[in-house]
This record gives sequence, structure tokens and C-alpha cells, in this order.
Amino acid sequence: MEIVAVQVRVALSREDQGQGIVQRRLAAIMFTDLVGYTALAQQSESLALELLEEHRKILRSIFSKYNGTEIKTMGDAFLVEFASALEAANCGFEIQKVLHERNLSQSEELKKIRLRIGMHLGDVVHSASDVYGDAVNIASRIEPLADEGGVCLTRQVYDHIHNNFALPLTSLGQRTLKNVSGSVEVYKIVLPWKEQTAKKQQAESTKMRIAVLPLANFSPDPNDEYFADGMTEELIDRLAQVKGFRVIARTSVMGYKKQKDKKISEIAKELGVGTIVEGSVRKAGSRIRITAQLIDTASEEHLWSDRYDKELDDVFAVQTDIATKIANELAGKMTVSIPESASTQHPSQDTQNMDAYISYLRARRLFAEKGSEQSIKHALTFFEEAVRLDSRFARARVGIAEVVQWLGTEGATPYLESNRRAREELTKALELNESLAEAHSSLSGLFLAEDKFEASKREARRAIELNPNLSDPYRWLAQIAAGNGRIDEAVRLLESALLVDPMDINVISFLGRAYMYAGREQEALAFWERTKALSPFRTNAHSMEYYLAIGDYSKASQALKELERLRPESVWTETYRGILAAWTGDVEGARRSIENLEKRRASGEFAVFHAGFVHYALGDMDEFVKCIEQSFELHGLPLLELMYSRLFEDARKDPRIIEILRKQSEYRTESS
Repeated sequence: MEIVAVQVRVALSREDQGQGIVQRRLAAIMFTDLVGYTALAQQSESLALELLEEHRKILRSIFSKYNGTEIKTMGDAFLVEFASALEAANCGFEIQKVLHERNLSQSEELKKIRLRIGMHLGDVVHSASDVYGDAVNIASRIEPLADEGGVCLTRQVYDHIHNNFALPLTSLGQRTLKNVSGSVEVYKIVLPWKEQTAKKQQAESTKMRIAVLPLANFSPDPNDEYFADGMTEELIDRLAQVKGFRVIARTSVMGYKKQKDKKISEIAKELGVGTIVEGSVRKAGSRIRITAQLIDTASEEHLWSDRYDKELDDVFAVQTDIATKIANELAGKMTVSIPESASTQHPSQDTQNMDAYISYLRARRLFAEKGSEQSIKHALTFFEEAVRLDSRFARARVGIAEVVQWLGTEGATPYLESNRRAREELTKALELNESLAEAHSSLSGLFLAEDKFEASKREARRAIELNPNLSDPYRWLAQIAAGNGRIDEAVRLLESALLVDPMDINVISFLGRAYMYAGREQEALAFWERTKALSPFRTNAHSMEYYLAIGDYSKASQALKELERLRPESVWTETYRGILAAWTGDVEGARRSIENLEKRRASGEFAVFHAGFVHYALGDMDEFVKCIEQSFELHGLPLLELMYSRLFEDARKDPRIIEILRKQSEYRTESS
């Protein structure tokens, strides 16, 4: 049955509180707030008061049209009650429409009136001339989530209006609101003028999003595949330096090497790009032929193409020429300026030694494949050879740092020694080329692993400043923000990283978990469903965490079967197996998991807090706390789980865990 409106329902009971009759009733509550009023009042008090009064007159005339009852004003804010959710929504739309039309006639930004509106449907309590209750509190918390000139509403309002409201309503996902128990699903009204502007901006923005597909290797020697990959990477790097371009990262495009028959339109949709570069490399002896073409993905029209026949020693000049011509071609079709530096030597062109460069390319390919520990060590040998041939080859030094860090993290080499050498190589790389974004990014990750948070933040920001098309710096900053209690900021940073590198499994797995920790659980579930093919193990691990937390052991068991199928040897598979066993009454199974995790720990693997998690599931808080304390001492505290995971809601009440989190917070402050 469709519900057109919600009528006021007066509660059956009334109490005399000594200050008048108290009434409870179901109502739609609207909360409005004038954007930037405080700042404007500091700048021009007279103008602020003038706009405040004008906005009040406009809103009051519209409230009455939709039977809205003004409860009170609070400075530049209105609290309004409606008997009908549909009338409240229509009122919110008309307010923004009238203000939008008014603002079009105002050339001065300061004289524009911009409003945020939030609304919720629920029980309210009337006493004397005031109204209060959860509905009022939630409406006031929803309002700041609206865009400037926008309207946000809760699921309760949506359920009553979506069949009868004229405009589209878009879910913003589950949100955790201050002083409100549980999460709230929030929607926004898609306003027609904003939709048109957004579509235009999106079309222009998409054009400037570029994917360089893996260049095909047409060389007689199949071993020259690495050279084609290297050329692809160089073009990505060159184009990423052009202001206004958003270039998809290497990790996302290289997967298309094995999908040669996929249509351009499909690739464009998957990567969210409007322009694609494709081509080929043929290397024979000391000669090289490179072809490249630029494609508009909407029409699949070829915008530009060229062919280069050069001596191998000219390859660096060819890379610069291709990147410059692509940039100029796009600039001719877009309102974007190409800086002069785009046609000059690129900051990462830090060797002219072709033998060193070829060793570097071989190393990059081996490291990217990550086929085995032995192949990674082989990559290290090639990076070291590149540095031996050219000691000023900064990118090769970054390659050494990345490899030794990987080997240390995986337990293949001593961890502290690996970090020491990585820091040494990165320091030398930055001495040679301070503008090398990859070096700053790697250093940020290294500092983060050492709990040097301010240094990590500084290096990540420098990396983004130099090259906003790297995804790792956004991820490091997201980790820091989440650890500082700013989970919503972490989500935004990870969404930025995903735009840069849509197929990066590290970003994908972190973002899904961040949605869950931010209280946007339905959004997390939908995200996991979309991305499980890209990151199946981590997606199942995080969804299992969610199902365990809500007590859905059937779905948790299904997720565990996938973990056991995908990576039976993983420490996380053993951990979740133990937790599920404990919470389904299989104490012996949980004990076996603890025993297995302790054996792994004794062999040098970092599994101390994993065993602690299973102890926690068994209700053994003393052992759990002991494991968490040891993790803290080893700089391996599972901070985000302890801070945000619903699995550990009870743990967060334990004074000992509170003390550990306090120490960690102090440690982060001292690091700053």
C-alpha cells in the first residue's frame, strides 16, 4: 500500500509536567542551516545580517505553503515540523530551487545565499513552545551531510516518499551520527540543476582521465616483453606530470595484457576513463619502432597517431615526444593548459645509460609479477646492476628500497636490516632527485611502518604534490587518519586512491573495510559484491569479520570455506577459523587454532595478535590483553580493529585495552 503522507498522531497519554501539556507525535522534522554565515559575519556584519533577514523571509513564505510549523530559529538555523513527510520533501526542494534561481542573478559570491537542509521522520515530544526527541537530534545531524544548496533525508523519510516524489533520491550509504545509537541510512535529493552541472563536469573530467594500455611487443625476441612494459610505464609517468590529467596507475592497466580482445568501450567503463592510449614496440638490434595512438572512448574515434623509427639511444627523446604530443592534442580539445615543463626533460628521466635502463626495466617487470621469493631476489639483482652501471640512477635506488622492504615484510630477510637498507637507498635517491614522487611515497610507507606518523604524513603529501596519480600516498594518509579517529576522512582518501588505481587490491580491500568501520555497512556489502573478483581473499576475510560481528554464523562459515579454498595457509584463515569455532561452541577447534598460531609465531611469523583474537573469542580476556600488549611493544598493534571493529565492542570497555589505546594515542602525538 502506497503512503502519500504521514498524518500527525497524538499520543494517547498526556502528562502535566507543571510547564504545560506534553504531547508525543510522529512528525517530519526539517533542520536548515545557512552556509558560511559565521565567516561572513566576521568579514561584513551588515551584509551578513541583511542576507540572514532575506533568507528568513524567503523560507517562511515557503514553509506556510507546505503546512510547515516553525518551531524555532537558532541564529541562522530553522527547526520546522511537518505533518507529512512528502510535504517536507517538497518544501525542501522548493527552498533550494528558489535560492538557486535567486543566486543566478547575483554576480558577487558573498551575496549568494546557500543553505543545507536535513530531515528525518520520527517521534517528537512537544512541551510548551519547544519540541525535542530523537527525530530532532537526527535531523540536526543529517543536515551537515548535505551539499551546499542540497537536501539530505533519512531512510524513514525515503520509505514514505519515494513512490510519489518527483525527483530522484540517491543513497549516500549508512552513516554513524554523533550521539545517535546505531547507523542511519542517508539519502540526498538529486536536484535538477546540480545533476546537469554534475553531468557536464563529469563528462569533462572523464575526458581528462587517461589509461595507457600495455604496449604490444612486436619484437622478434619474446624476451623483449619487458621493454614494451617499460615503455608503457614511462608513458604513464610522463602523462601523469601534465597538470589536469588523471592517469590510471600501472597496476590497473597491466591486467589488460591478457585481455587483448576486450573492446575499448568495456575497458573505458571498467577504468572510468574518457581517453585511451594504445600502441606497440618493435625492437631489433639497436633500432626501435614505436607506434602510438590516442582514442576517444565515447566515439572510439582516433584523435591522433604517430610512428617513430629511432636508434635505441633515442628512446628517452621518443618518450618525451609522445607524451608531449598527446598532452597537446588533448589540450586542443579541452580547456586545459599544458605547462612548458611537459615538453622538457621529465624529472624521472634520471639516466642516459641504456644498459642501466634495460636492467631497471627487467627488474621492474620481475618485481611487478611477484612470481616467487626467488624471482623477487632476481629483481633485486637487476636493480643493483642498474645502480652499479649508473650510481646516479635514482629510480633504480627506489626499486632496491621497495624490494628489500617487501622481502623484510614477507620474512625472507631480517626485517630491521631490510628497513635500514631501504631508508639508506631512499635517502640517496632523494639526494639525487628531490622531485622523485615514488621515493617520497616509499619513504612515507617506511615511516608509517616505524610509527613515525608525522614524517609519514609529510612524505605522502610531498609525493601527491609531485604526482597526484600515485595511489599509495593516499593509502598511507588514510591509515594515519583512521588511526587518529578520522575514519570518514580515511574513506575520502581511499576513494581518491581508487580513482587513480581502480584495480589496486590494497586500496580495494582497505576501502571496503573503511566503509564498514565508518558505519556504512550496506555500502560495504555492496562494494564487496562488486570487487570480490578483484580481491577475493581479502573481500571474504572482511565480510567474514562483518558476519561474525552480527552473529550470522551461516554466512561466516561460507566465507571461511572461501578463505580455506583461496589461501589455506594464511594466518587470517587460521584466525577466523578459530574465532568461528569459539563462537559456535567448538572450544577444542578454537584451541587448535591458537596452538597453530603460536607455532607460526615461534617460527618467526608475526601472529601474536591473531592468537589474541581467538583468545578473545573464547572469553579469555587476560590472554587477549597480553597478546595485544605484546603487539603494541612490537609496533604491530591491530589499531583499526580495536578502534572500529564490531567484533571488539566489549574489548573497548576493558580498562587495560583503553590504556593501550591511550598509550598509542600519546605515541602518535609524540611522533608529531
